[in-house]
Amino acid sequence: MMNWEIAAANWKQFRGTVKARWGKLSDEHLEGIAGQREQLLLKISETYEINRADAQRELKAFEERNKNYRPK
Repeated sequence: MMNWEIAAANWKQFRGTVKARWGKLSDEHLEGIAGQREQLLLKISETYEINRADAQRELKAFEERNKNYRPK
């Protein structure tokens, strides 16, 4: 499982990874999310007009791909 504490602490760096996956999220969205998983989940659902369960599946797949994230 991805460590959201590390992602949140390094959000300015990690948000590029999020933006690469969900390009419709604006810089304003990313600023407001600030590394909070629940906020990211909400913005994915709202921005892509998908239900929470689908957003949750996408986010879990993203977490799996980034489970070894460590800041540079």
